[in-house]
Amino acid sequence: MKIIIIGAGQVGGTLAENLVGEKNDITLIDTNSETLRELQDKMDLRVVVGHGSHPDVLKQAGAEDAELVVAVTNDDATNMIACQICYSLFNTANKIARIRSSKILKYQKELFQNKNIPVDHVIAPEQLVTRDIARLIDYPGALQVLEFAEGKVSLVAVKAYYGGLLVGHALSTLREHIPNIDTRVAAIYRNGKPIRPLGTTVIEADDEVFFIAASIHIRAVMNELQKLEAPYKKIMIAGGGNIGSGLARLLEKNHQVKLIEHSPKRAAYLASELNDTLVFTGDSSDQELLMEEHIDQFDVFIAVTNDDEANIMSSLLAKRLGVRKAMVLIQRSAYIDLVHGSNIDIAVSPQHATISALLTHVRRGNIDNVYSLRGGAAEAIEIVAKGDEKSSKVVGKTIQQIKLPPGTTIGAIVRDEEVLIAHSDTRIQAEDHVVLFLVNKRYINDVETLFQLDAITFF
Repeated sequence: MKIIIIGAGQVGGTLAENLVGEKNDITLIDTNSETLRELQDKMDLRVVVGHGSHPDVLKQAGAEDAELVVAVTNDDATNMIACQICYSLFNTANKIARIRSSKILKYQKELFQNKNIPVDHVIAPEQLVTRDIARLIDYPGALQVLEFAEGKVSLVAVKAYYGGLLVGHALSTLREHIPNIDTRVAAIYRNGKPIRPLGTTVIEADDEVFFIAASIHIRAVMNELQKLEAPYKKIMIAGGGNIGSGLARLLEKNHQVKLIEHSPKRAAYLASELNDTLVFTGDSSDQELLMEEHIDQFDVFIAVTNDDEANIMSSLLAKRLGVRKAMVLIQRSAYIDLVHGSNIDIAVSPQHATISALLTHVRRGNIDNVYSLRGGAAEAIEIVAKGDEKSSKVVGKTIQQIKLPPGTTIGAIVRDEEVLIAHSDTRIQAEDHVVLFLVNKRYINDVETLFQLDAITFF
């Protein structure tokens, strides 16, 4: 596929890295020639120096025959104009724009149509991060919660702890522990390395376990791997930007929420906009302030300012002062590795959320959802099985008959409203939503090919 990516920042560069090895022809546009040169030295792609919203630059990048344009600069206006020009001058079929402004997103349905602003898919990082954090609040103890098939089935990552009923036992005993709930372990990571989950595999403390189940059964399965935590009730949010305010608005209905905002003007605005959130002005890394607000009595501290260092320091301070859990928003990928293993419980990356959303629209075939995992090394995808037994390599076959790429697991199938956890004798039907986990994403092309329809020759 011929793809033009406008913006070579963290999102654009990471997206290019994800796509360049998958038989795609990638051209990257940015005004920063040094950044482009560094990326070109690492990857096999074309680069064009210039403004992505200028017609001549887009033409030079090959917009005339590009199949997809992805505009992910830090400027919403540039992204929208680039999509408009690609539509008006080059008739580009598919256009994706990253939009951050909540004031623009408020009118998303009215604005983003071909007769107005021709953007086919909008990626809103702040909304994605807000959604991801809210899911973690709903499932105390989870490291990640990924939803498929409109929320019917979930893939959850948890850390196995001493005290978990399954810890020290083989996976085959899971059915004995919860006989009325069907679930499947899709992957296990031990000391950072993937282990193929078999019935004889014994779960050890500190294993990171990815399991899949109907969403209504998530808590029951989590209880097998760690002592089930009490629901979060009291939440403190540091940062009143788009993410912090959106999160407060989402959580205040069912939780006690306090929000710290550094700017008095912004704090006053949020206090008037939010209904049941207590907003106050201050520095979230001020020890006296946190102690005055009794941080030790809170269940979760969530740092979501625009400053990675401030988020990390305030979260570490909150943990030292006794908060139960600390979640931190981190923009720089290098910092995520630094946080891993520290007292901070969960690091949330806007880049990972954005890349997952972008990949959902970029992947070939009938793919409904993509989640980039483990720093981009692994993926979880939802793909719709099409065709019949003659035209499809998977329809009509049991899972044990399907030759999956190495390290690939079919975790679940959603058929209409029914969730079927995958077993060796489970047979795939047309229009099934199939959820797969790929330990190594370099096999994604093989999975896409597996689900493509065979050409039928008529005589």
